[in-house]
Amino acid sequence: MAGPIHLVRRFLGSLSPLPLAPGDDAWATSKLGPGERQLWQRMPRADRKHSVGVARLVAAQVGEDEHAILAAALLHDVGKVDADLGTLGRVVATLVGRTRGTRWREADGVRGRIGRYLHHDAIGAALLEGAGADPLTVAWAREHHRPERDWSVPTEVGRVLRDADDD
Repeated sequence: MAGPIHLVRRFLGSLSPLPLAPGDDAWATSKLGPGERQLWQRMPRADRKHSVGVARLVAAQVGEDEHAILAAALLHDVGKVDADLGTLGRVVATLVGRTRGTRWREADGVRGRIGRYLHHDAIGAALLEGAGADPLTVAWAREHHRPERDWSVPTEVGRVLRDADDD
């Protein structure tokens, strides 16, 4: 689960009305395959801004040509699109926590949206798999909240992605 500083930064970033920096959307989409681009476009502006920041940090370490790794950085939170929660709904979901999320994931209404938000990792992995994403990209979406010992991605890659996400 994310630490308080990360959560506060994400919350404040989600309140900003500013669009992506010029060129960021084009840069991000140039790193994605066709199915991944469609998922990228579904992500809210605040999530895309966060993901570009993560991907830029990752690119500085691994290079611009590591498609699967950069796609993982850009799309690790794509599963949140199924929750369709705004900023305040996300705050409530985070406070409710994962204990209720398992039971709520298949529920209707707000409880179901909270449950899906809390399980965005598994949902995102399924969306990426359906979009034809590289297995590493799919794995990172599924594993980015897991402890390092439970990663299937190479440890060095997972550390770069985790540290850039500051989660």
